[in-house]
Amino acid sequence: MKHRLESSADLGDQQDIWKNKVDESVRLFEVAMDDDFNTANGIAAIFELVKMANLYLLEKNTQTEVLNYFISAFERLMEVLGLPFSEEELLDDEIEALIEERLTARRERDFSRSDEIRDLLKEKGIILEDTAQGTRWKRG
Repeated sequence: MKHRLESSADLGDQQDIWKNKVDESVRLFEVAMDDDFNTANGIAAIFELVKMANLYLLEKNTQTEVLNYFISAFERLMEVLGLPFSEEELLDDEIEALIEERLTARRERDFSRSDEIRDLLKEKGIILEDTAQGTRWKRG
C-alpha cells in the first residue's frame, strides 16, 4: 500500500466514505478485543480491513490521506496483537531499475524495448499498469 502513496492522484471526494469504512473495521476489532480478547473475531475484522484496502487500491484514483488512514489503522490494530505492521519490500534493485528503464524507453518512444521489459517483469511476477498518474505495479 505504501508504494501507492507516490502515485496517489489526490482527486475526488470519497475520503470520508472510505475513512468511515476503516473506522467501522477498527470499531469491530475493538469490540472483539473487549469481548474477553476474542482474537478470532479481531483477526476477522483485520481481514475485512485488508479486503477493503484491496478494493480501495483498485480505484482509478487513490488519495494520500485515505492511504495513510488505512496504514495507520493497520499499524494500530497489529500493535494490539503484538505484531509489527510492515510491508515487505516488493521490489529489489534489479526490478526497480527495469521499471525505470521501461519508463525511459516509453518517454523515448522505444516501445519494443518497453514491451520487452514489461514481459520480463511479468515473468518475475510483477504486473505493470500504466495510468494517468504514472505506472503502478503489483505482484501477479
